Amino acid sequence: MTSSPRLGKVTSPFVCNQLPATVGLVMGPQWTWFSRAHCQSSESSGGPDREREKRWAELFHQLDLNKDGHIDIVELRTGLASRGFSRKSLEKMVEAGDTNHDGVLDFEEFTQYLRAHEKKLKIMFHKLDKNNDGKIDVTEIRDCLRSMGVNISMNDATRILLSMDKDGTMTIDWNEWRDYFLFNPLTNMQEVARYWKHSMMLDIGEQLTIPDDFSEEEKKSGYVWRQLMAGALAGSVSRTGTAPLDRIKVFRQVHGSSDFTGSVFTGFQVMLKEGGPWSLWRGNGINVLKIAPETAIKFTAYEQIKTVIRGGNETRNLMVHERFVAGSLAGATAQTAIYPMEVLKTRLTLRKTGQYSGMAHCARQMLQKEGVRAFYKGYIPNLLSIVPYAGIDLAVYETLKFSWLNRNRGLADPGVMVLVGCGAVSSTCGQLASYPLALIRTRMQAQASMKGAPKLSMLALIRNIVSQEGVTGLYRGISPNLLKVIPAVSVSYVVYEYTRIMLGVNIEGEM
Repeated sequence: MTSSPRLGKVTSPFVCNQLPATVGLVMGPQWTWFSRAHCQSSESSGGPDREREKRWAELFHQLDLNKDGHIDIVELRTGLASRGFSRKSLEKMVEAGDTNHDGVLDFEEFTQYLRAHEKKLKIMFHKLDKNNDGKIDVTEIRDCLRSMGVNISMNDATRILLSMDKDGTMTIDWNEWRDYFLFNPLTNMQEVARYWKHSMMLDIGEQLTIPDDFSEEEKKSGYVWRQLMAGALAGSVSRTGTAPLDRIKVFRQVHGSSDFTGSVFTGFQVMLKEGGPWSLWRGNGINVLKIAPETAIKFTAYEQIKTVIRGGNETRNLMVHERFVAGSLAGATAQTAIYPMEVLKTRLTLRKTGQYSGMAHCARQMLQKEGVRAFYKGYIPNLLSIVPYAGIDLAVYETLKFSWLNRNRGLADPGVMVLVGCGAVSSTCGQLASYPLALIRTRMQAQASMKGAPKLSMLALIRNIVSQEGVTGLYRGISPNLLKVIPAVSVSYVVYEYTRIMLGVNIEGEM
Protein backbone atom coordinates (compact mmCIF):
# COMPACT_ATOMS: atom_id res chain seq x y z
CA MET A 1 0.00 0.00 0.00
CA THR A 2 1.52 3.34 -0.94
CA SER A 3 0.27 5.16 2.13
CA SER A 4 -1.53 3.94 5.19
CA PRO A 5 -3.20 5.35 8.31
CA ARG A 6 -1.72 4.73 11.69
CA LEU A 7 -3.15 2.45 14.39
CA GLY A 8 -2.35 3.29 17.99
CA LYS A 9 -1.71 0.76 20.77
CA VAL A 10 -0.95 -2.03 18.32
CA THR A 11 2.53 -3.49 18.12
CA SER A 12 1.72 -6.14 15.56
CA PRO A 13 3.10 -6.08 12.03
CA PHE A 14 0.26 -8.38 11.04
CA VAL A 15 -2.43 -6.05 12.39
CA CYS A 16 -0.87 -3.10 10.61
CA ASN A 17 -0.70 -4.88 7.30
CA GLN A 18 -3.49 -7.42 7.24
CA LEU A 19 -6.57 -5.42 8.22
CA PRO A 20 -6.15 -1.72 7.42
CA ALA A 21 -9.54 -1.29 5.78
CA THR A 22 -11.27 -3.76 8.08
CA VAL A 23 -10.19 -2.14 11.32
CA GLY A 24 -11.21 1.28 10.12
CA LEU A 25 -14.67 0.04 9.19
CA VAL A 26 -15.39 -2.42 11.97
CA MET A 27 -13.67 -0.90 14.98
CA GLY A 28 -14.73 2.67 14.34
CA PRO A 29 -12.98 6.04 14.47
CA GLN A 30 -11.40 5.50 17.90
CA TRP A 31 -8.63 3.52 16.20
CA THR A 32 -5.55 5.27 14.80
CA TRP A 33 -2.66 3.72 12.93
CA PHE A 34 1.00 2.85 13.41
CA SER A 35 3.40 2.48 10.50
CA ARG A 36 4.82 -0.84 9.40
CA ALA A 37 8.29 0.27 10.42
CA HIS A 38 7.11 0.90 13.99
CA CYS A 39 5.47 -2.51 14.10
CA GLN A 40 8.62 -4.22 12.88
CA SER A 41 10.82 -2.36 15.33
CA SER A 42 8.58 -3.43 18.20
CA GLU A 43 8.90 -7.04 17.06
CA SER A 44 12.66 -6.78 17.34
CA SER A 45 12.35 -5.61 20.95
CA GLY A 46 11.00 -8.98 22.08
CA GLY A 47 11.16 -12.61 21.14
CA PRO A 48 9.50 -13.64 17.88
CA ASP A 49 7.19 -16.12 19.59
CA ARG A 50 6.09 -13.58 22.19
CA GLU A 51 5.40 -10.92 19.60
CA ARG A 52 3.55 -13.40 17.43
CA GLU A 53 1.27 -14.41 20.31
CA LYS A 54 0.70 -10.73 21.09
CA ARG A 55 -0.41 -9.86 17.57
CA TRP A 56 -2.64 -12.92 17.41
CA ALA A 57 -4.29 -11.89 20.69
CA GLU A 58 -4.83 -8.38 19.31
CA LEU A 59 -6.24 -9.80 16.08
CA PHE A 60 -8.55 -12.19 17.92
CA HIS A 61 -9.85 -9.29 19.99
CA GLN A 62 -10.59 -7.29 16.82
CA LEU A 63 -12.38 -10.15 15.08
CA ASP A 64 -14.43 -11.11 18.16
CA LEU A 65 -17.01 -8.41 17.53
CA ASN A 66 -19.49 -9.41 20.26
CA LYS A 67 -16.67 -10.06 22.79
CA ASP A 68 -17.95 -13.52 23.78
CA GLY A 69 -14.54 -15.17 23.54
CA HIS A 70 -15.36 -16.96 20.26
CA ILE A 71 -15.14 -16.16 16.53
CA ASP A 72 -17.81 -17.49 14.20
CA ILE A 73 -18.29 -17.36 10.43
CA VAL A 74 -20.30 -14.13 10.56
CA GLU A 75 -17.59 -12.33 12.53
CA LEU A 76 -14.88 -13.61 10.18
CA ARG A 77 -16.79 -12.47 7.11
CA THR A 78 -17.39 -9.04 8.66
CA GLY A 79 -13.85 -8.59 9.94
CA LEU A 80 -12.20 -9.81 6.72
CA ALA A 81 -14.68 -8.25 4.29
CA SER A 82 -12.01 -6.12 2.61
CA ARG A 83 -10.03 -9.24 1.67
CA GLY A 84 -12.81 -10.66 -0.49
CA PHE A 85 -12.78 -14.21 0.90
CA SER A 86 -15.71 -16.45 0.05
CA ARG A 87 -17.88 -18.01 2.74
CA LYS A 88 -16.69 -21.45 1.67
CA SER A 89 -13.07 -20.43 2.18
CA LEU A 90 -13.72 -19.14 5.70
CA GLU A 91 -15.78 -22.22 6.56
CA LYS A 92 -12.79 -24.31 5.51
CA MET A 93 -10.60 -22.33 7.89
CA VAL A 94 -13.02 -22.75 10.81
CA GLU A 95 -13.35 -26.46 10.10
CA ALA A 96 -9.56 -26.88 10.13
CA GLY A 97 -9.14 -25.05 13.46
CA ASP A 98 -12.29 -26.18 15.28
CA THR A 99 -10.86 -29.08 17.31
CA ASN A 100 -13.88 -29.46 19.63
CA HIS A 101 -16.36 -29.27 16.71
CA ASP A 102 -18.62 -26.58 18.22
CA GLY A 103 -18.69 -24.50 15.02
CA VAL A 104 -16.68 -21.56 16.41
CA LEU A 105 -13.06 -20.79 17.25
CA ASP A 106 -11.94 -19.92 20.76
CA PHE A 107 -8.58 -18.21 21.30
CA GLU A 108 -6.65 -21.46 21.75
CA GLU A 109 -8.10 -22.96 18.56
CA PHE A 110 -7.53 -19.70 16.71
CA THR A 111 -3.84 -19.52 17.63
CA GLN A 112 -3.33 -23.23 17.07
CA TYR A 113 -4.69 -22.92 13.54
CA LEU A 114 -2.56 -19.86 12.75
CA ARG A 115 0.55 -21.54 14.15
CA ALA A 116 0.03 -24.64 11.97
CA HIS A 117 -0.87 -22.58 8.91
CA GLU A 118 2.21 -20.35 9.30
CA LYS A 119 4.41 -23.46 9.19
CA LYS A 120 2.84 -24.49 5.87
CA LEU A 121 3.24 -20.97 4.51
CA LYS A 122 6.90 -20.95 5.59
CA ILE A 123 7.56 -24.16 3.65
CA MET A 124 5.85 -22.73 0.55
CA PHE A 125 7.80 -19.47 0.87
CA HIS A 126 11.15 -21.30 0.93
CA LYS A 127 10.12 -23.38 -2.10
CA LEU A 128 9.54 -20.20 -4.05
CA ASP A 129 12.69 -18.49 -2.75
CA LYS A 130 15.11 -20.45 -4.94
CA ASN A 131 18.16 -18.25 -4.30
CA ASN A 132 17.54 -18.18 -0.52
CA ASP A 133 17.83 -14.39 -0.25
CA GLY A 134 14.70 -14.11 1.92
CA LYS A 135 12.67 -12.50 -0.87
CA ILE A 136 10.54 -13.66 -3.79
CA ASP A 137 10.84 -11.82 -7.10
CA VAL A 138 8.90 -11.90 -10.37
CA THR A 139 11.18 -14.48 -12.01
CA GLU A 140 10.83 -16.89 -9.09
CA ILE A 141 7.03 -16.63 -9.25
CA ARG A 142 6.96 -17.29 -12.99
CA ASP A 143 9.51 -20.15 -12.87
CA CYS A 144 7.77 -21.85 -9.95
CA LEU A 145 4.36 -21.77 -11.64
CA ARG A 146 5.80 -22.94 -14.94
CA SER A 147 7.43 -25.90 -13.19
CA MET A 148 3.91 -26.92 -12.12
CA GLY A 149 2.48 -26.59 -15.63
CA VAL A 150 0.98 -23.10 -15.22
CA ASN A 151 2.47 -21.02 -18.03
CA ILE A 152 2.32 -17.28 -17.32
CA SER A 153 4.05 -14.26 -18.81
CA MET A 154 6.26 -11.80 -16.94
CA ASN A 155 3.39 -9.31 -16.99
CA ASP A 156 1.10 -11.81 -15.27
CA ALA A 157 3.82 -12.62 -12.73
CA THR A 158 4.23 -8.89 -12.07
CA ARG A 159 0.51 -8.53 -11.44
CA ILE A 160 0.70 -11.35 -8.90
CA LEU A 161 3.65 -9.73 -7.16
CA LEU A 162 2.00 -6.30 -7.03
CA SER A 163 -1.01 -7.77 -5.22
CA MET A 164 1.28 -8.65 -2.29
CA ASP A 165 4.11 -6.10 -2.46
CA LYS A 166 3.32 -3.49 0.21
CA ASP A 167 6.63 -1.63 0.44
CA GLY A 168 7.20 -1.03 -3.29
CA THR A 169 10.42 -3.08 -3.49
CA MET A 170 9.07 -5.32 -6.30
CA THR A 171 9.84 -8.31 -4.08
CA ILE A 172 7.85 -10.23 -1.48
CA ASP A 173 9.42 -10.81 1.93
CA TRP A 174 8.24 -13.33 4.51
CA ASN A 175 6.00 -10.83 6.35
CA GLU A 176 4.19 -9.84 3.14
CA TRP A 177 3.75 -13.47 2.12
CA ARG A 178 2.44 -14.51 5.54
CA ASP A 179 0.08 -11.56 5.92
CA TYR A 180 -1.42 -12.07 2.47
CA PHE A 181 -2.14 -15.79 2.85
CA LEU A 182 -2.67 -16.15 6.62
CA PHE A 183 -6.46 -16.41 6.32
CA ASN A 184 -6.48 -18.24 3.00
CA PRO A 185 -6.70 -22.01 3.66
CA LEU A 186 -4.13 -23.03 1.05
CA THR A 187 -1.95 -26.00 1.94
CA ASN A 188 0.52 -26.41 -0.94
CA MET A 189 2.00 -24.62 -3.95
CA GLN A 190 -0.39 -26.34 -6.38
CA GLU A 191 -3.31 -24.65 -4.61
CA VAL A 192 -1.47 -21.30 -4.59
CA ALA A 193 -0.86 -21.68 -8.34
CA ARG A 194 -4.55 -22.32 -9.00
CA TYR A 195 -5.55 -19.38 -6.80
CA TRP A 196 -3.21 -17.02 -8.67
CA LYS A 197 -4.22 -18.28 -12.10
CA HIS A 198 -7.96 -18.05 -11.52
CA SER A 199 -7.68 -14.61 -9.91
CA MET A 200 -6.33 -13.28 -13.21
CA MET A 201 -9.00 -14.75 -15.49
CA LEU A 202 -12.02 -12.66 -14.66
CA ASP A 203 -12.92 -10.13 -17.33
CA ILE A 204 -16.64 -9.55 -17.61
CA GLY A 205 -17.75 -6.97 -20.12
CA GLU A 206 -20.34 -6.97 -22.84
CA GLN A 207 -18.77 -10.08 -24.33
CA LEU A 208 -17.60 -13.18 -22.48
CA THR A 209 -13.81 -13.41 -22.50
CA ILE A 210 -12.54 -16.97 -22.71
CA PRO A 211 -10.06 -17.68 -19.87
CA ASP A 212 -6.67 -18.98 -20.94
CA ASP A 213 -4.57 -21.98 -19.90
CA PHE A 214 -6.90 -24.37 -18.14
CA SER A 215 -5.20 -27.51 -16.91
CA GLU A 216 -6.11 -30.94 -18.30
CA GLU A 217 -7.47 -31.86 -14.88
CA GLU A 218 -9.84 -28.87 -14.95
CA LYS A 219 -11.02 -29.75 -18.46
CA LYS A 220 -11.71 -33.38 -17.54
CA SER A 221 -13.48 -32.49 -14.29
CA GLY A 222 -15.98 -30.23 -16.04
CA TYR A 223 -14.66 -27.13 -14.26
CA VAL A 224 -14.15 -25.31 -17.58
CA TRP A 225 -17.71 -25.77 -18.76
CA ARG A 226 -19.15 -24.83 -15.39
CA GLN A 227 -17.12 -21.61 -15.52
CA LEU A 228 -18.30 -20.86 -19.05
CA MET A 229 -21.88 -21.71 -18.07
CA ALA A 230 -21.64 -19.11 -15.30
CA GLY A 231 -20.52 -16.54 -17.86
CA ALA A 232 -23.30 -17.49 -20.26
CA LEU A 233 -25.96 -17.16 -17.56
CA ALA A 234 -24.52 -13.79 -16.53
CA GLY A 235 -24.69 -12.63 -20.14
CA SER A 236 -28.31 -13.82 -20.44
CA VAL A 237 -29.43 -11.85 -17.39
CA SER A 238 -27.43 -8.81 -18.45
CA ARG A 239 -28.84 -8.77 -21.99
CA THR A 240 -32.39 -9.25 -20.77
CA GLY A 241 -32.04 -6.37 -18.31
CA THR A 242 -30.74 -3.97 -20.96
CA ALA A 243 -32.84 -5.26 -23.91
CA PRO A 244 -35.07 -2.13 -24.12
CA LEU A 245 -32.01 0.08 -24.58
CA ASP A 246 -30.65 -2.34 -27.17
CA ARG A 247 -33.91 -2.14 -29.14
CA ILE A 248 -33.79 1.66 -29.12
CA LYS A 249 -30.21 1.46 -30.43
CA VAL A 250 -31.19 -0.87 -33.32
CA PHE A 251 -34.11 1.39 -34.33
CA ARG A 252 -31.84 4.43 -34.44
CA GLN A 253 -29.13 2.57 -36.35
CA VAL A 254 -31.56 1.40 -39.02
CA HIS A 255 -33.95 4.33 -39.38
CA GLY A 256 -31.45 7.15 -38.87
CA SER A 257 -32.43 10.69 -37.95
CA SER A 258 -35.26 11.09 -40.48
CA ASP A 259 -37.69 8.44 -39.18
CA PHE A 260 -36.73 8.00 -35.52
CA THR A 261 -36.15 11.35 -33.84
CA GLY A 262 -36.17 12.50 -30.24
CA SER A 263 -34.56 11.35 -27.01
CA VAL A 264 -34.21 7.84 -25.59
CA PHE A 265 -37.34 8.50 -23.52
CA THR A 266 -39.25 9.48 -26.68
CA GLY A 267 -38.11 6.25 -28.31
CA PHE A 268 -39.56 4.25 -25.42
CA GLN A 269 -42.86 6.08 -25.81
CA VAL A 270 -42.99 5.23 -29.53
CA MET A 271 -42.35 1.53 -28.90
CA LEU A 272 -44.84 1.35 -26.02
CA LYS A 273 -47.54 3.01 -28.14
CA GLU A 274 -46.95 0.60 -31.04
CA GLY A 275 -46.73 -2.70 -29.15
CA GLY A 276 -47.13 -2.26 -25.39
CA PRO A 277 -44.62 -3.06 -22.60
CA TRP A 278 -43.59 -6.48 -23.97
CA SER A 279 -42.51 -4.88 -27.25
CA LEU A 280 -39.48 -3.47 -25.44
CA TRP A 281 -38.04 -7.02 -25.33
CA ARG A 282 -38.58 -7.98 -28.99
CA GLY A 283 -35.55 -9.87 -30.29
CA ASN A 284 -34.22 -10.61 -26.80
CA GLY A 285 -35.18 -14.30 -26.91
CA ILE A 286 -32.84 -15.17 -29.76
CA ASN A 287 -30.22 -12.75 -28.39
CA VAL A 288 -30.09 -14.90 -25.24
CA LEU A 289 -30.46 -18.18 -27.12
CA LYS A 290 -27.30 -17.60 -29.16
CA ILE A 291 -25.05 -17.14 -26.12
CA ALA A 292 -24.57 -20.86 -25.37
CA PRO A 293 -23.55 -22.00 -28.88
CA GLU A 294 -21.39 -18.92 -29.38
CA THR A 295 -19.55 -19.55 -26.09
CA ALA A 296 -19.01 -23.25 -26.82
CA ILE A 297 -17.76 -22.65 -30.36
CA LYS A 298 -15.54 -19.77 -29.28
CA PHE A 299 -13.86 -21.79 -26.52
CA THR A 300 -13.39 -24.91 -28.69
CA ALA A 301 -11.94 -22.87 -31.55
CA TYR A 302 -9.69 -20.96 -29.17
CA GLU A 303 -8.20 -24.19 -27.82
CA GLN A 304 -7.55 -25.54 -31.32
CA ILE A 305 -6.03 -22.27 -32.58
CA LYS A 306 -3.70 -22.12 -29.57
CA THR A 307 -2.47 -25.63 -30.37
CA VAL A 308 -1.70 -24.60 -33.96
CA ILE A 309 0.14 -21.44 -32.87
CA ARG A 310 2.24 -23.40 -30.36
CA GLY A 311 3.33 -25.74 -33.13
CA GLY A 312 3.25 -28.89 -31.02
CA ASN A 313 5.07 -27.34 -28.04
CA GLU A 314 2.23 -27.43 -25.50
CA THR A 315 4.42 -25.99 -22.71
CA ARG A 316 5.15 -22.76 -24.60
CA ASN A 317 3.38 -19.71 -23.21
CA LEU A 318 1.60 -17.62 -25.83
CA MET A 319 2.74 -14.02 -26.23
CA VAL A 320 0.22 -11.17 -25.88
CA HIS A 321 -0.12 -10.68 -29.63
CA GLU A 322 -0.54 -14.43 -30.15
CA ARG A 323 -3.34 -14.56 -27.59
CA PHE A 324 -4.99 -11.60 -29.29
CA VAL A 325 -4.78 -13.34 -32.68
CA ALA A 326 -6.14 -16.59 -31.21
CA GLY A 327 -8.99 -14.73 -29.51
CA SER A 328 -9.88 -12.76 -32.63
CA LEU A 329 -9.87 -15.88 -34.85
CA ALA A 330 -11.95 -17.78 -32.28
CA GLY A 331 -14.43 -14.89 -32.17
CA ALA A 332 -14.61 -14.81 -35.98
CA THR A 333 -15.22 -18.57 -36.07
CA ALA A 334 -18.02 -18.34 -33.52
CA GLN A 335 -19.60 -15.37 -35.30
CA THR A 336 -19.52 -17.21 -38.63
CA ALA A 337 -21.35 -20.17 -37.11
CA ILE A 338 -24.07 -18.22 -35.31
CA TYR A 339 -24.37 -15.22 -37.65
CA PRO A 340 -27.81 -16.23 -39.03
CA MET A 341 -29.07 -15.87 -35.46
CA GLU A 342 -27.65 -12.31 -35.39
CA VAL A 343 -29.65 -11.44 -38.53
CA LEU A 344 -32.78 -13.01 -37.06
CA LYS A 345 -32.27 -11.02 -33.86
CA THR A 346 -32.17 -7.74 -35.84
CA ARG A 347 -35.28 -8.61 -37.86
CA LEU A 348 -37.23 -9.67 -34.75
CA THR A 349 -36.12 -6.53 -32.91
CA LEU A 350 -37.45 -4.31 -35.72
CA ARG A 351 -40.67 -6.24 -36.33
CA LYS A 352 -44.07 -4.61 -35.91
CA THR A 353 -46.93 -6.12 -33.94
CA GLY A 354 -48.23 -9.22 -35.75
CA GLN A 355 -45.51 -9.26 -38.42
CA TYR A 356 -43.99 -12.58 -37.26
CA SER A 357 -45.41 -15.22 -34.95
CA GLY A 358 -41.96 -16.23 -33.74
CA MET A 359 -38.37 -17.07 -34.66
CA ALA A 360 -39.25 -19.99 -36.93
CA HIS A 361 -41.83 -17.95 -38.84
CA CYS A 362 -39.35 -15.11 -39.34
CA ALA A 363 -36.67 -17.54 -40.61
CA ARG A 364 -39.12 -19.17 -43.08
CA GLN A 365 -40.21 -15.77 -44.41
CA MET A 366 -36.60 -14.71 -44.96
CA LEU A 367 -35.69 -17.99 -46.67
CA GLN A 368 -38.71 -17.89 -49.02
CA LYS A 369 -38.45 -14.21 -49.99
CA GLU A 370 -34.70 -13.55 -49.91
CA GLY A 371 -32.89 -16.89 -50.02
CA VAL A 372 -30.01 -18.24 -47.93
CA ARG A 373 -27.79 -15.20 -48.57
CA ALA A 374 -30.12 -13.06 -46.45
CA PHE A 375 -28.85 -14.83 -43.35
CA TYR A 376 -25.33 -13.46 -43.93
CA LYS A 377 -26.11 -9.85 -44.78
CA GLY A 378 -23.70 -7.52 -43.00
CA TYR A 379 -21.27 -10.39 -42.37
CA ILE A 380 -18.15 -8.54 -43.60
CA PRO A 381 -18.53 -5.37 -41.48
CA ASN A 382 -19.38 -7.64 -38.54
CA LEU A 383 -16.08 -9.53 -38.92
CA LEU A 384 -14.14 -6.29 -39.40
CA SER A 385 -15.58 -4.91 -36.15
CA ILE A 386 -14.31 -7.84 -34.05
CA VAL A 387 -10.64 -6.83 -34.15
CA PRO A 388 -10.92 -3.16 -33.05
CA TYR A 389 -13.51 -3.99 -30.38
CA ALA A 390 -11.69 -6.97 -28.89
CA GLY A 391 -8.24 -5.38 -29.15
CA ILE A 392 -9.13 -2.03 -27.60
CA ASP A 393 -11.45 -3.55 -24.97
CA LEU A 394 -8.75 -5.97 -23.79
CA ALA A 395 -5.91 -3.42 -23.94
CA VAL A 396 -7.82 -0.74 -21.98
CA TYR A 397 -9.10 -3.23 -19.40
CA GLU A 398 -5.64 -4.67 -18.75
CA THR A 399 -4.07 -1.19 -18.61
CA LEU A 400 -6.62 0.12 -16.09
CA LYS A 401 -6.45 -2.96 -13.85
CA PHE A 402 -2.64 -3.05 -13.94
CA SER A 403 -2.52 0.67 -13.12
CA TRP A 404 -4.84 0.12 -10.13
CA LEU A 405 -2.68 -2.72 -8.80
CA ASN A 406 0.45 -0.60 -9.26
CA ARG A 407 -1.03 2.26 -7.23
CA ASN A 408 -2.50 0.02 -4.53
CA ARG A 409 0.39 -2.27 -3.69
CA GLY A 410 -0.28 -4.97 -1.16
CA LEU A 411 -4.04 -5.04 -1.61
CA ALA A 412 -5.92 -8.09 -2.86
CA ASP A 413 -7.36 -8.15 -6.37
CA PRO A 414 -9.58 -5.15 -7.21
CA GLY A 415 -13.06 -5.27 -5.73
CA VAL A 416 -16.36 -5.31 -7.56
CA MET A 417 -16.58 -1.56 -8.14
CA VAL A 418 -13.04 -1.31 -9.54
CA LEU A 419 -13.59 -4.23 -11.95
CA VAL A 420 -16.98 -2.88 -13.00
CA GLY A 421 -15.40 0.51 -13.66
CA CYS A 422 -12.55 -1.01 -15.69
CA GLY A 423 -15.00 -3.14 -17.67
CA ALA A 424 -17.31 -0.20 -18.35
CA VAL A 425 -14.51 2.10 -19.56
CA SER A 426 -12.83 -0.59 -21.71
CA SER A 427 -16.14 -1.66 -23.26
CA THR A 428 -17.02 1.96 -24.02
CA CYS A 429 -13.66 2.54 -25.73
CA GLY A 430 -14.08 -0.65 -27.76
CA GLN A 431 -17.56 0.40 -28.86
CA LEU A 432 -16.43 3.88 -29.89
CA ALA A 433 -13.81 2.32 -32.16
CA SER A 434 -16.05 -0.33 -33.73
CA TYR A 435 -19.48 1.34 -33.66
CA PRO A 436 -19.58 2.61 -37.28
CA LEU A 437 -19.00 -0.95 -38.54
CA ALA A 438 -21.68 -2.26 -36.16
CA LEU A 439 -24.13 0.34 -37.50
CA ILE A 440 -23.39 -0.64 -41.12
CA ARG A 441 -23.83 -4.32 -40.23
CA THR A 442 -27.23 -3.67 -38.63
CA ARG A 443 -28.48 -1.63 -41.60
CA MET A 444 -27.43 -4.35 -44.01
CA GLN A 445 -29.16 -7.00 -41.88
CA ALA A 446 -32.39 -4.97 -41.91
CA GLN A 447 -32.41 -3.86 -45.58
CA ALA A 448 -35.06 -6.29 -46.83
CA SER A 449 -37.44 -5.39 -43.99
CA MET A 450 -37.46 -1.72 -45.07
CA LYS A 451 -39.85 -1.29 -47.99
CA GLY A 452 -38.39 0.68 -50.88
CA ALA A 453 -34.92 0.81 -49.35
CA PRO A 454 -32.07 0.30 -51.86
CA LYS A 455 -29.86 -2.78 -51.33
CA LEU A 456 -26.50 -1.03 -50.88
CA SER A 457 -23.06 -2.52 -50.30
CA MET A 458 -20.96 -1.75 -47.23
CA LEU A 459 -18.93 1.03 -48.88
CA ALA A 460 -22.01 2.49 -50.60
CA LEU A 461 -23.84 2.61 -47.25
CA ILE A 462 -20.93 4.43 -45.61
CA ARG A 463 -20.82 7.03 -48.40
CA ASN A 464 -24.60 7.44 -48.30
CA ILE A 465 -24.69 7.98 -44.50
CA VAL A 466 -21.77 10.43 -44.50
CA SER A 467 -23.21 12.46 -47.40
CA GLN A 468 -26.72 12.67 -45.91
CA GLU A 469 -26.06 12.78 -42.13
CA GLY A 470 -22.37 13.61 -41.81
CA VAL A 471 -19.79 11.65 -39.84
CA THR A 472 -22.04 11.75 -36.78
CA GLY A 473 -24.49 9.59 -38.73
CA LEU A 474 -22.08 6.69 -38.31
CA TYR A 475 -22.66 6.94 -34.54
CA ARG A 476 -26.48 7.08 -34.72
CA GLY A 477 -27.93 5.24 -31.70
CA ILE A 478 -24.73 5.21 -29.66
CA SER A 479 -26.29 7.09 -26.71
CA PRO A 480 -28.60 4.23 -25.61
CA ASN A 481 -25.74 1.83 -26.33
CA LEU A 482 -23.47 3.71 -23.92
CA LEU A 483 -26.26 4.04 -21.36
CA LYS A 484 -26.48 0.27 -21.07
CA VAL A 485 -22.73 -0.32 -20.55
CA ILE A 486 -22.54 0.23 -16.77
CA PRO A 487 -25.76 -1.66 -15.87
CA ALA A 488 -24.81 -4.48 -18.28
CA VAL A 489 -21.33 -4.89 -16.82
CA SER A 490 -22.57 -4.55 -13.23
CA VAL A 491 -25.40 -7.08 -13.57
CA SER A 492 -23.18 -9.47 -15.50
CA TYR A 493 -20.47 -9.32 -12.86
CA VAL A 494 -22.79 -9.89 -9.90
CA VAL A 495 -24.67 -12.77 -11.57
CA TYR A 496 -21.38 -14.30 -12.69
CA GLU A 497 -19.97 -14.29 -9.15
CA TYR A 498 -23.06 -15.85 -7.55
CA THR A 499 -23.43 -18.42 -10.33
CA ARG A 500 -19.79 -19.49 -9.98
CA ILE A 501 -20.37 -20.13 -6.28
CA MET A 502 -23.55 -22.12 -6.94
CA LEU A 503 -21.85 -24.20 -9.63
CA GLY A 504 -18.84 -24.87 -7.43
CA VAL A 505 -16.27 -22.86 -9.40
CA ASN A 506 -15.43 -20.29 -6.74
CA ILE A 507 -11.69 -19.66 -6.65
CA GLU A 508 -11.12 -20.61 -3.03
CA GLY A 509 -13.84 -23.26 -3.12
CA GLU A 510 -11.94 -25.17 -5.76
CA MET A 511 -8.86 -25.51 -3.58
